[in-house]
Amino acid sequence: MNHLFFLIIYLSSILFSQKTEFRRIENKAFGVKEKLTFDVNYGFATVGIATFSIPEIRTLAGRRVYRVRFEVNTLPAFDPFFKVRDWYETYIDVEGIFPWRFEQHIREGNYRRDFSAFFDQRRNKAKTTEGEYVIPPYVHDIVSAFFYVRTLEFSKMKKGDKLKLQNFYKDRTYDLEVVYHGIEVVKVKAGRFRCIIVEPLVQEGGLFKSEGNIIIWLTDDDIKMPVKVKTKVLIGSIDSELTAYENLKSPLKSKL
Repeated sequence: MNHLFFLIIYLSSILFSQKTEFRRIENKAFGVKEKLTFDVNYGFATVGIATFSIPEIRTLAGRRVYRVRFEVNTLPAFDPFFKVRDWYETYIDVEGIFPWRFEQHIREGNYRRDFSAFFDQRRNKAKTTEGEYVIPPYVHDIVSAFFYVRTLEFSKMKKGDKLKLQNFYKDRTYDLEVVYHGIEVVKVKAGRFRCIIVEPLVQEGGLFKSEGNIIIWLTDDDIKMPVKVKTKVLIGSIDSELTAYENLKSPLKSKL
């Protein structure tokens, strides 16, 4: 009898999850197999390589999700000075462009941090390595927020206009504002591009241990591919510039 009771509960939970309706976001920006490679520069020296990749689509929590991976590694020649082996993974809902799972693994010099979260978007709960917390609908991690921004339309925005998102990290939800700074032509190893400039005002959970402001140049087209990222750290700044791209979802119309 007990086994039958638990079976009924289990089947009911499946039926409930299948009936849950989520938003649908039109996405012309990115898709499976996309890979973007960057040189990471500190001053006049290239000190590392960064990659954004979407190696596959999986099923998680009964939903199709993009597995998105971000990696930063210093070059072997720079390792003796400050070794970095960072990687992040987020699982983004294919239809709704919101996260179901997030992992962060930081190795920067002597600093170590590992963090993971499962976003139960049906119950509005985040289950993390540090506890369980209430979250608002469609809350983001820092990587999924970036990919969501790539799907948005900026053509009607004016300099100084802001987008307002919410970002969960560690044990709370933070407001995440993205400031639009206009249009600029940028030249990097991968080519010359007409770009929109945005600045996410990150409070917590950034892509580097030393939090600071981040300026991002995105192609001014449907893809909104990141071309250049400038990140302030404790001493100076780190510039990441696009060197190669593969398997883009839409035509790259902003390349000049």
